[in-house]
Amino acid sequence: MTTKATFNEDKVALLLGSIIFILALGKFVGLDVLGWALKMGMWVGDPMKCWSSASKIIPGVGALFATYAFVAALLSFGVKLMNGNVGRFLAAFTVIFFIAVACYTIGANAYIAANPTQLQKQGIDWALGLSTEAGLILALIVGLIFGNVTPGFANWLRDACRPELFVKIAIVVLGAELGVKAAGASAFAGHVFFRGLCAIVEAYLLYWAVVYYVARKWFKFNKEWAAPLASGISICGVSAAIATGGAIRARPVVPIMVSSLVVVFTCIEMLILPFVASAFLHTEPMVAGGWMGLAVKSDGGAIASGAITEALILTKVAGLTGVQYEPGWIVMVTTTVKVFIDMFIGIWALVLAYIWTAKFDKTRGERAMTWGDVMERFPRFVLGYLATFVIMLAICLIEPNGPIHKIGNQVSGVANCFRVIFFLLTFFSIGVVSNFHKLREEGIGRLAVVYMVCLFGFIIWVGLFISYAFFHGMHPPVIGG
Repeated sequence: MTTKATFNEDKVALLLGSIIFILALGKFVGLDVLGWALKMGMWVGDPMKCWSSASKIIPGVGALFATYAFVAALLSFGVKLMNGNVGRFLAAFTVIFFIAVACYTIGANAYIAANPTQLQKQGIDWALGLSTEAGLILALIVGLIFGNVTPGFANWLRDACRPELFVKIAIVVLGAELGVKAAGASAFAGHVFFRGLCAIVEAYLLYWAVVYYVARKWFKFNKEWAAPLASGISICGVSAAIATGGAIRARPVVPIMVSSLVVVFTCIEMLILPFVASAFLHTEPMVAGGWMGLAVKSDGGAIASGAITEALILTKVAGLTGVQYEPGWIVMVTTTVKVFIDMFIGIWALVLAYIWTAKFDKTRGERAMTWGDVMERFPRFVLGYLATFVIMLAICLIEPNGPIHKIGNQVSGVANCFRVIFFLLTFFSIGVVSNFHKLREEGIGRLAVVYMVCLFGFIIWVGLFISYAFFHGMHPPVIGG
């Protein structure tokens, strides 16, 4: 007999991300605990030049296998906490890890990744200029091919394809990197956070009500379907749909169907929006970052889209003007907007639970939700992101330009190695679990029409307007400026 797992993905992501962060903090006491972590960069000629270790203490191949062993052990521990089958997970994870790393390695080839300012350094005459983030796009495409062309193999891989878990761990770790950057420009970071909070409040007030109205009045969905659909489309995808379904006591099939749509449309948005942002918003980079957070609905898709957008815009601006923006700030805007949205999911679920209990379910006599119920729904990984951010910010502010800040950069560099790995696993996993044929067989077409009408007819453009209203005129710090 199996027992109910006491750990869900949010709690496991918080725990595993915190373990990585705590080990990385060893740098402050002279312990390079994670110096062997795999660092992947641009290469020409020999693909193995892509791999090195964070502190250059072991060769690249050794770093690859050491990182695989560590991440596999860490995630297996997490799967065990969630009462999953560790053996099946480990077998499938081994495959997806090395396929994903191979995708990133190919995408990091200088002929694909180098921007015009890097050609001379790489010893080449031309390049596509897609940055090493091209490896993430390739991982997504390869995952989509497996998920839709080889369903048997994809089904076997699903034991290890946990995109929401992977990206939540990455976000916990990301807080450390952004905390170090914020210490170097604390006043600027404060503006980003304040404007991010204002932007998502505006988005909540507009998005949810309009999508709910469209689903009810135009497409005649009942309340059970319209509420999770509105949350999934307008707020935060999978997490919001599931929280809303629980708040209104919808049948399990409702948030599951909505969540499937979120994954499908996230793939579409990830392949389109970053390139649109790069083409038309490269003069407003922070607007582009906020747009990704407001328009792309899953945590993984939004943060990853922000990362791609940042890489494309930094490359384009450097090529056109010679200005080199400090990396991390555009994705910080995306992450800030997305995290604030996540923070409000529990509160929104509470509001909906009260409304459903008071107006639509008066005869049951069940108690209204309490603040304890809110915290039960509160995304735990968000606490991790905030904690790692605040801790690194506080430490580095002790000496903003001194030795402590320099060590903070080293901690951030080690943590970033794992952030890249978990982002990479997220991209590949999203592709694998996106089986378009199966979703069509389940009768998801009518829901997809609502999603498409609201997303491309309203949400994307309103999100762009809101992002422009709050982030217009802001630019990342210039390197050496």
